[in-house]
Amino acid sequence: MITQKYLDELTYEVLGASIEVHKIIGKGLLENVYHQCLKEELSQRKLNFFTEMKVPILYKEKELIADFRCDLFVENCLVVELKTVSEINSIHQAQLLTYMKLLKAPKGIIINFNCFNIFKEGQKTFVNDISNYCQNIRVAAMFNLQVNFNLLFN
Repeated sequence: MITQKYLDELTYEVLGASIEVHKIIGKGLLENVYHQCLKEELSQRKLNFFTEMKVPILYKEKELIADFRCDLFVENCLVVELKTVSEINSIHQAQLLTYMKLLKAPKGIIINFNCFNIFKEGQKTFVNDISNYCQNIRVAAMFNLQVNFNLLFN
């Protein structure tokens, strides 16, 4: 069972990884640059994650086609959306909350690398009802999602 303490520690670890990336490469780059660097940083920290993961829509036990892709889904419980925008706005929040609901994820973070200080101004965390959380490993396997194979071979 996922605990609040575990989610908080995982959030702290992901934010720390994001701050490390931001410290090394700075601001002002395209989102994909930060995405690639953050994937490497999370791998070095031995965290499991899916990247560019298709987010399924299940309706009456049928999977519907939609082109939703979650930037990172860390440890099957934390949705991470990356941005390089002037400010995080309501459309970014709606995107994250949609992914959290569809994946039944208890927590999500928007990380905006276009800022001076990620911790103070470049992140926004959202919490879903933890009692609704299910084992997303089963969901991931069911939809044949991409796995971070680097962790399997280290």
